[in-house]
Amino acid sequence: MHESIRRPSRRTFLKAAGVSLALPALDRDARAGRPDAPPMRLVCVANPLGFIPDQFFPKDAGEGFTPSPLLRHLPGGSYTVFSHLDHGVPGGHQATHAFLSGVRDNQSAEFDSRNITLDQRAAEAVGPRTRFPSLVAGVGRSQGELACRTSWTRNGVNVPPVISEHALFEALFVTGSEKDRAARREAARRNASVLDAVREQAASLRPRLGKRDRQKLEEYFTSVRSVEKQLAMSAGWIDRPKPAVDLAVPEEPQDFTRRLPLFYELFALALQTDSTRVATLSIPGDLPVGDLGLSGSYHAFSHHGQTQALREGLSVIERFQMKALAGFLERLKSQTQPGGASLLDSTMVLAGSGLGNASSHSNKNLPVLLAGGGFRHGRHLVLPDGPRRVPLCNLFTSVLQRFGVEEERFNTATGTLTGLV
Repeated sequence: MHESIRRPSRRTFLKAAGVSLALPALDRDARAGRPDAPPMRLVCVANPLGFIPDQFFPKDAGEGFTPSPLLRHLPGGSYTVFSHLDHGVPGGHQATHAFLSGVRDNQSAEFDSRNITLDQRAAEAVGPRTRFPSLVAGVGRSQGELACRTSWTRNGVNVPPVISEHALFEALFVTGSEKDRAARREAARRNASVLDAVREQAASLRPRLGKRDRQKLEEYFTSVRSVEKQLAMSAGWIDRPKPAVDLAVPEEPQDFTRRLPLFYELFALALQTDSTRVATLSIPGDLPVGDLGLSGSYHAFSHHGQTQALREGLSVIERFQMKALAGFLERLKSQTQPGGASLLDSTMVLAGSGLGNASSHSNKNLPVLLAGGGFRHGRHLVLPDGPRRVPLCNLFTSVLQRFGVEEERFNTATGTLTGLV
């Protein structure tokens, strides 16, 4: 039995003048009395078209399983693969964006936190401790490509990915001139003034509104406060120098076979320099398969209908993705941190898709693996199927708790996923 319900956790509150404020989630190691321990990180990787099930899932369960054709590219013993985890959310392509939340965007109003995703919930806990609470990137050529729409805020807003490796490099590692920084400071001041004016005008409407409209207004205020918080965090980093790294500014454009490993390299450097502790990468649904020596489209290959030629082409695409992920894991594994642990030991890497089988448009039994993070790996955990199905959000709850977030049930979770440590 892998599912368990976690008892309500003890939170720390500040109480004064009749007001109680919960302290923000602190790094788990700091709370455990080990303030010098490396902070936990989280990386999420998603594609919108899944993986061929019999190429992804191992045939045997437990420890010592035989890696499947796709998983054999990953470093052994560094990951756990799961069977029968999903969100119970149908819809084919229209539900893939729920991969990291368990909630479709058109149903998000039913939840207090809307369809906030795993990565953005973790980013909230990081706050201003890093230059970027989270990085969201996509290996697409334009924002309009068929992609995962992977990351969502608690206001139900999709976070657009950075699709330029050049722009991502500059944001992370290029310190602007004094003129640039002055312009950013002025922009932050103007934006703050605009938000103040908008909030005052909106507040003046409150006495004339009915209950339903007041609720909508409160949701609006929540969005404004979120933007204010982000602006304040960004302003605090304007004059802090960015880290120097041993990597040349990426040239553009490049083919997909070079771009995907480069995004992984930038992610590794961002984690290594503590520029961020949360990063998410989306693989586009219409990636240029010509760069892999194929003729056609990723989407067409994924709808193979068991046609051998299409399956073989799709296998080429999926193997490339998995080899790139393997290179990223190996890089994290090779980076030693203070105390002797590797960067992978303190980085949880969750990879998968919101589509279980693109050929049949199934959102069941999603391909999911979890690497690093100090968990006990080298296993294939086969969860119950049918009526005793365990929600994928149970795994996400466990990941958040490992990250240091006091989250008892993330979105559609019923508890945590036991057996991970």
